Amino acid sequence: MNTILNLHDRLAHSLNNIASEILPLLARLIFASTLMLFFWRSAMTKLGDGFMGLFTPSINAYAQILPTRFEAVGYDTDALGFLDWLVVFAGTWGEILLPIMIILGLWTRLASLGMMIFIIVMSYVDICAHGVAAGTLFDGNPTGLILDQRLYWGLALCILLCHGAGRLSVDHLLNTRRR
Repeated sequence: MNTILNLHDRLAHSLNNIASEILPLLARLIFASTLMLFFWRSAMTKLGDGFMGLFTPSINAYAQILPTRFEAVGYDTDALGFLDWLVVFAGTWGEILLPIMIILGLWTRLASLGMMIFIIVMSYVDICAHGVAAGTLFDGNPTGLILDQRLYWGLALCILLCHGAGRLSVDHLLNTRRR
């Protein structure tokens, strides 16, 4: 019996070593192939026109990020305050920069945590302000737009939060140079 348990332990240890090398890269590839364009396209609808549009969010940005607040002021961006602009600006740029950082493997743990918070806030706004059906967990239907899908998104981000970006990343290059 000890022989079987020892064999099991050696195999499990080997798999853990392999997984710790492959999982971060796999999580980043899954994020890049499934979510990068989603967030990129969404962010592009939030930027204003021309160069100054990088600093002046579009009406779409306010409608998507602060829908009830924007409606309350009659869809007039001038009636919103600096804090509203800051929330929309940070949300827009978070949607651009955080996915890029994850794919490059730059400050991956911090970027993953930021994306997790972003997705939680986005989900809250989608459910409470935009009226998207949240779905239910454990209902045998894995197609819920909010809970089911975003839990899978969170899993990839949790892997990156816990394991970092792996060897094929800017983080690894920076850590190697620092040592």
